[in-house]
Order: sequence, then structure tokens, then C-alpha cells
Amino acid sequence: MSKNLDVVRASYAASGSGDVTGIVAPLAPDAQWTEMAGFPYAGTYTGPQEVLDRVFARLGSEWDGYRADPEEFVDGGDVIVVVGTYSGTYRATGRRMRARFTHVWHLEDGIARRFEQFTDTALVREAL
Repeated sequence: MSKNLDVVRASYAASGSGDVTGIVAPLAPDAQWTEMAGFPYAGTYTGPQEVLDRVFARLGSEWDGYRADPEEFVDGGDVIVVVGTYSGTYRATGRRMRARFTHVWHLEDGIARRFEQFTDTALVREAL
């Protein structure tokens, strides 16, 4: 395994244990984090704090049991691709959601410079 893969795996392990600061720990101060157009938190955010505030704080306050479960990691050296499944229940509606995702991480020596999310946004929005 590469250092970059280890770093990305650790981010998902932090997610699974509810450690939101651990999720963004590998992000460079100027890292670009993009949530897909059509996703409730769509946009590109810069740096760990903005990602925490604009994505993960909302996920934590608006969803019960929200999870991003990785199922496959593809080690491309400086590019790590993760395939998995989102799930959770949107608090305002009580509707449950399950949607596949692909995340693409771009790293340099264990530091994430860019993250991009791909998912079936229609399945997520049905829960809203």
C-alpha cells in the first residue's frame, strides 16, 4: 500500500468512528473539496475548516445515521479512487436514503490537494 492510500483509508476510518476532524485531517490548508452539482451541499470548498463547516456540520445536524461506507479503494499513486455507499435518514422528512458514490482524491506525499464526489444525487434528494 502507498502512503497516499493509507492516508485516505484513515480518513474513512475516522468517518466510521464519528471523528469529523479526522476525516479532513489529510487536507492541505488550500485543498479544494467538491461536492457534486445536485447534491444538497453542492459546491467547492477550500481547506479543512470550510469543509467541516459547509459539509460535515450540515450532515451531522440534518441526518440521522449518515454514513459513507467505502467498499473499494483503487490506488493510482497520487490519485486514489474510492467506491462505496452513502446511507442515512433525513431528519426533516424521516426518509431513508442509500446511494452509491465514487470519491476521487488527488494527493501529494500524503497531503490531499483535491477531492471530488460523484453520486446519484436524485436518490439523495428523494430523502429531502
